[in-house]
Amino acid sequence: MEGFLVALAVSFGVIFVAELGDKSQLMALTFATRFRTVPVLIGITVATAVVHLVSVAIGYGLGATLPTGWISLVAGLAFLGFGAWTLRGDTLTEEEKRKAERSTKSAVFAVGVAFFLAELGDKTMLATITLATQYGWFGTWIGSTIGMVAADALAILVGRMLGRRLPEKTIKYGAAILFAICGLWLILDAVDQLT
Repeated sequence: MEGFLVALAVSFGVIFVAELGDKSQLMALTFATRFRTVPVLIGITVATAVVHLVSVAIGYGLGATLPTGWISLVAGLAFLGFGAWTLRGDTLTEEEKRKAERSTKSAVFAVGVAFFLAELGDKTMLATITLATQYGWFGTWIGSTIGMVAADALAILVGRMLGRRLPEKTIKYGAAILFAICGLWLILDAVDQLT
């Protein structure tokens, strides 16, 4: 049970931070201006659960076949990369904005499909794969899914309260720093294991 709770807490925190300022939050805000909040969150949850289940399967499989020291080193470097990616920032393309605005089908279906496609290969998917190499798959899956949905729900709530004026720079730098700290911690752990 302790391993599950650690995986849950770590994956929740990492994915919540990774999602801050991500294009998925912008999509959530866009959909929330067109549809009611609950169907938007249901669509986000379903899509996230599916993508992150695939992610943990990949990560757990890698973790079972590769030595943990090297996995920690690669994971640490990946987290440093995620920090740099966060500093670069994400924006919605014009096509993604149009899809979110013109969707006329069921809100849950429209949001679910859009989020599923947007998350394939995104940093939160890659971070989930990385986490699953280190922690149990079930706790990582639940924690990463809840972390992403919580971050997107927060974006919708704060966006509505502040009229979509989020302190983007502060969020971006804070998330990048947290990724860098996690990355350095994993690299130090890897060096300790490999020496």
